[in-house]
Amino acid sequence: MPSNTTTFAPILTPAQVHNLVIVPLIAESVAGQVLTSVVTGTHEYRIPVVAADPSASWTAEGAEIAVSDADVDEVTVTPSKLAALSAITRELANDSSPAAADVVGQGIVRDLVRKVDQALFTATTTNGPGGIPGVSGISTVDAGSAYANVDPFSDAIYTAAAFNGNITAWVTNPATAKTLAKVKEATGSNKPLLGPDPTQPGRRQILGIPLLTSPYVTTTANAVWGISQPYAHMVIREQAEVESDKSVFFTSDRVAIRAILRIGFGFPAPATIVRITTSA
Repeated sequence: MPSNTTTFAPILTPAQVHNLVIVPLIAESVAGQVLTSVVTGTHEYRIPVVAADPSASWTAEGAEIAVSDADVDEVTVTPSKLAALSAITRELANDSSPAAADVVGQGIVRDLVRKVDQALFTATTTNGPGGIPGVSGISTVDAGSAYANVDPFSDAIYTAAAFNGNITAWVTNPATAKTLAKVKEATGSNKPLLGPDPTQPGRRQILGIPLLTSPYVTTTANAVWGISQPYAHMVIREQAEVESDKSVFFTSDRVAIRAILRIGFGFPAPATIVRITTSA
């Protein structure tokens, strides 16, 4: 059946899509919290990478200044299409109240959040963006047979710093976080490794850096990711769509809701991202 204005039409305006889908997606997903979020209107997004800075030199007065060019490269991110299709009642679709729009947006965002975070912590996703585990050149820290103190996290901070990185968040699986919650800062200490985050009750910190959890981080080797936000990007195409079609579920008097969003990840300095693991 051909689409037309009576059966197939946007259910949300572009401004509503941004406020009800994109903004909550960034706020609620782990990816949106730990990566630098960029909204672009282009098919590709290029992240500049300075491989080597220009070289200054001490120069005698009146002498020619030596020419030194920066070594500049780029990482190209092409956002992949993430699509969702669901159905709502005709009554809800015809409800023009802001509450009805919120219900539609919340349902869409919950599923998008799950898919985005899953892709971020999966090496490769069919038809989707490549995640952190598949990035070449990431730094690693060996925590030994088990997490015993803050030393592996301190090592991770300085490992990232060696490449001009600054770890801004830790991310791990809830099961690993449960293990970390029982670890003390040092042998003989009763002070837990995980400290409270004064800015967000319920969240914990390690060495002053927030710890987030995601079920999509593998529990293998008790992996904990240290993310340097300035060097980790989530690129979102601004032409997100939320559209409805009254014809698909005609016999059940429901309305199909289709959401399309394009997202990609870019890591211009992989060595600033650190993966901590144990051997047990």
